[in-house]
Amino acid sequence: MIDLRSDTVTKPSKEMRLAMANAEVGDDVFSEDVTVKKLEEEVAALVGKEAALFAPSGCMANQLGLKVHTKEGDEVIVEADCHIFNYETTAASFLSRIQLHTVIAKDKGRLTVAEIERAVREPAYYMPVTRLVAIENTHNRAGGTVYTVERIKELSDFAHSKGIAMHLDGARLWNACAYTGATPEEYGRHFDSVSVCFSKGLGAPVGSAICGTKEFIKDAHRMRKIWGGGMRQAGIIAAGAIYALNNNRARLGEDHEKVRAFAEGILDGTKNVEIDLDGVQTNIVLLTPKNGSNVGASIAKLKENGVLLSPGAHGSLRAVTHLDVTLDECKKAAQVVATVFNN
Repeated sequence: MIDLRSDTVTKPSKEMRLAMANAEVGDDVFSEDVTVKKLEEEVAALVGKEAALFAPSGCMANQLGLKVHTKEGDEVIVEADCHIFNYETTAASFLSRIQLHTVIAKDKGRLTVAEIERAVREPAYYMPVTRLVAIENTHNRAGGTVYTVERIKELSDFAHSKGIAMHLDGARLWNACAYTGATPEEYGRHFDSVSVCFSKGLGAPVGSAICGTKEFIKDAHRMRKIWGGGMRQAGIIAAGAIYALNNNRARLGEDHEKVRAFAEGILDGTKNVEIDLDGVQTNIVLLTPKNGSNVGASIAKLKENGVLLSPGAHGSLRAVTHLDVTLDECKKAAQVVATVFNN
């Protein structure tokens, strides 16, 4: 079975498992786990922040960011197809009692200053306060599209001029860096908080981090405890994240090459699937059946033929490449997809 449902399906390599097995651990709730501390220091330095906090999931990392930046009744501007709005189970309203103001970006999921400016609330007692702009880079539901550092700077300069904070959902920031050549710090300097994930393209089994100032992380640490995110000998999983950071970031471009070959192979084999090749920038591709085929039925048929895909946005199917699939497997999967949609 060729599994292209997500880059979260990867399994730890033997080397990563060895690093985890040999990890020095302590009680992280007592701030005594040296491996967790090492991970937090490394990732904070990578994105150019004073401190970081290890979290069990990207959802928690993002929600910690939203919680610390806002007060009850505030509003956060997000792109309409973003992860925070679509895949975090109304957490913002449930945990922080805030409202998300969704804006449809016309540029493949990437917001512009003009689009954000129109969403900023005028000061009035009967309106929420626009407290935060949250940006997702890369943008999952747009097909892994990338914000450039230049665009991010424009958004950040505008938001900060209005007294609005900036949060980066950087679950796949590593992929954005691989695509643009920019460093995590070059992106991170324009945000007040940054979340990153270790269990997607980097291949670690568990974990994300939220990064910011020391004071910000102090508040986030308290909220992580309240939400049940305090972990004890968490160095075992933090060691997997450290291994991933140090060994798997440099190879992310290979995943981008795989997804390009997969997309081009499908288009070479069938005219019944639409793919926006200009939007294929990182390790995600969206396939839209031209004949209006049911997504669920198409996924089931592909599974019968040995290829696993997942539902994408707006009637599409999604494929995501990762370190556990080879280039040849991606080319084979493209042939299977073309054959299925030709029948």
